[in-house]
Amino acid sequence: MKIQQIRNATLRIEYAGKTFLTDPWLLGKGAMGTFRSIGNVFRCEPDKLDIPMPMTELPMSAKEVLAGVDAYICTHVHPDHIDMSPDGAIGGSLNKDTPIFVQSMEDAHAFVRSGFTEVTVLYENSEFEGVHLVKVPGRHGTKIPCGPSCGVIFHHPEEKTLYLAGDTIWYDAVEKTIRAWNPGVIVVNACAAVLLDEGRLIMDDGDVENVVRAGDGAKIIVSHMDTVAHATITRTDMKQRLTNRGVWDKVIMPDDGETLTF
Repeated sequence: MKIQQIRNATLRIEYAGKTFLTDPWLLGKGAMGTFRSIGNVFRCEPDKLDIPMPMTELPMSAKEVLAGVDAYICTHVHPDHIDMSPDGAIGGSLNKDTPIFVQSMEDAHAFVRSGFTEVTVLYENSEFEGVHLVKVPGRHGTKIPCGPSCGVIFHHPEEKTLYLAGDTIWYDAVEKTIRAWNPGVIVVNACAAVLLDEGRLIMDDGDVENVVRAGDGAKIIVSHMDTVAHATITRTDMKQRLTNRGVWDKVIMPDDGETLTF
């Protein structure tokens, strides 16, 4: 298994001989705009309103990111997880004939309207060319959900089980997923992004510590860092916080472009 951190939640995952691209947000630096420019659909702290996103460039060209990808996975249709155009189209830079897996029929319709030809909703028994893909629950907000989101289990007899937690906080369903699947590798989104109405949207250092404790020796990858304006923890912050919690040596926090092999 190889996992390359591209940027934010975008990962290239080589698993059982297949290459998956997750949450492919491939816009150039600043091209999404700011919270103010997108119409305050989501309310954030005033000091976050005018920060252009993505906050960093891709570590390589979009063409290189997309080369050789067998399937896409979009855990949810949010503008920091899939490219969105002003006309409502999504995934403009992607190959529309490459299979894509999504969390719901609603998301599937959005991709079909945008020209994708092979869109599959994830369930408990989904499969792609021998790789078992299982949709697992997530909670995208500590106050109210910022829309639905899911995680994905990758399972194959010749690989460690991979748990891609997606945009979720730590809660009982995450713990149950870890207990049920005993994954060898867990990827968590953990910049502790915050919106005023929804609260904290994804994991913080305390949540990461809980994953480490529950994972019982699993390799924990910290992703979704240093890219969105409403983040409240940077990579530098996270390292210090997890060091203070005594679990820094139990996690891996890759730089954009870095590849990990398991």
